[in-house]
Amino acid sequence: MLSNTEFIRQSLELHLFFARIMKEHSFFLEIGFTQKDSNYIQQADNFRIEFDRLLAEAISLSNGVVSTSVLQSGEVITPFTLKAEMATAYFTGVNIPINLTKSEAGLMGNDELVISNNMLGQRVSMLNQRAMGLIKALAQFKTMVLSEVITCRIFTNNYPLLIDHILREAKFYFQLLQRLQSREEINLERDAFEQETFWNRIMAEHSKFIRGLLDPTENELITTANNFGNEFDKLTRESKEAMDKTIPISKVTEDSLKATVEISKFKAQGTQGLLECKIKSIIIPLLADHTLREANHYLRLLKIFAKSV
Repeated sequence: MLSNTEFIRQSLELHLFFARIMKEHSFFLEIGFTQKDSNYIQQADNFRIEFDRLLAEAISLSNGVVSTSVLQSGEVITPFTLKAEMATAYFTGVNIPINLTKSEAGLMGNDELVISNNMLGQRVSMLNQRAMGLIKALAQFKTMVLSEVITCRIFTNNYPLLIDHILREAKFYFQLLQRLQSREEINLERDAFEQETFWNRIMAEHSKFIRGLLDPTENELITTANNFGNEFDKLTRESKEAMDKTIPISKVTEDSLKATVEISKFKAQGTQGLLECKIKSIIIPLLADHTLREANHYLRLLKIFAKSV
């Protein structure tokens, strides 16, 4: 059974990463609808605001509680997040609360903390329950939108695969929270199989989204993105084979780690290039930073798995 300290720490670390991801998913849906579907725009905006509140509460409980490694990993915020939010707010007119990013920049980690305060545990448990209800509702909204898009009842600027992609991430967040709420002990081997299969597919799809959203004249970047897509498709297949015990997980972890280091660099350069107006695309700056944070999150996990296998 998970200790009180680990339950609190892991829950808050999960929210610092995933609550921000969910609020941005809501935002990407919001700006993808046409004016005809103003009711969907409003629903997505409401989800965005609710996840802002969830993230704000997670931040308020996290100072001096979460691991330094998480805060330094670039999965909570990156050096580009604040500028990406400001540029994106300017382009869209949506009020993105940059105070949350500034608060996260000031968070302090603590790797030695032992928490005996049961009140904090209760607050975190309540936060988890609230998050699960919100994630479930957002997942239902994403499912409905995807169904409407693939049956040609509505138009959106988001790829159907992107809507499916963000739906899978919501379900994954929910599943991880369920485990924490039941105080389930971490099984690193099981985690390695599941996380690598999940995130290698996510990285492959990011590469394909980037490829498809770049201006057709950006030939070099399109080729690089395409190569990453092929590489992570291969790693996804290998992750599944490792689950079936046909190849060792250690080999997949090693190859995934190398590829994720490289795609993280590529995404960082891309985010910077977009912010400096040096890349022609229809990629909103916050989407670039969003995909970078996901790569950084996966990178931290892979480093843990590499030590354990």
